[in-house]
Amino acid sequence: MSEIKNLSEEKKYNKWIVVLAILIPVVVAILSRLKLQDFGIEVEPLSYLPPIYAGINGLTALVLIIAVIAIKNKNKKLHERLMKFAIILSVAFLAMYVAYHMTSDSTTFGGEGTIKYVYYFILITHILLSIVIIPFVLITYVRAITNNIERHKKIAKITFPLWLYVAITGVIVYLMISPYYL
Repeated sequence: MSEIKNLSEEKKYNKWIVVLAILIPVVVAILSRLKLQDFGIEVEPLSYLPPIYAGINGLTALVLIIAVIAIKNKNKKLHERLMKFAIILSVAFLAMYVAYHMTSDSTTFGGEGTIKYVYYFILITHILLSIVIIPFVLITYVRAITNNIERHKKIAKITFPLWLYVAITGVIVYLMISPYYL
């Protein structure tokens, strides 16, 4: 009976998961293409943000790994705190990413040859999986807070490597493009 109650609790969040999974990437895509200067808002480019949000990606990867270690060691409370922190870090990343792109021109990768193809492969998979990961994170989180632990574990086995890939490739993309920042 408890499992049915937990599934019912989980279903209450489904509409929000769908809305957020669509809304977040759409809003980020729109806002990151708008320039505040185009609206007459004079603002200095926030050119100091890319290394900060790349660092946040690196910290997110580290937090995710420590959170997995915590739960494998049966430290549920630490795992919960770390996962909430990872979500907060991801939200902070998105806010800084949008702020940077609303105030600064995009940087073009200047590498040539094979490294250019490697860069674009990493960038494209990073972007696509950063969109895909949103509903996975939300569903995984909802299953945890509704105490659907077995279902949480099943999806977490998919969510963790995807989220870790997105966090690590965010750092790699930054390191590869950073020599070309103006």
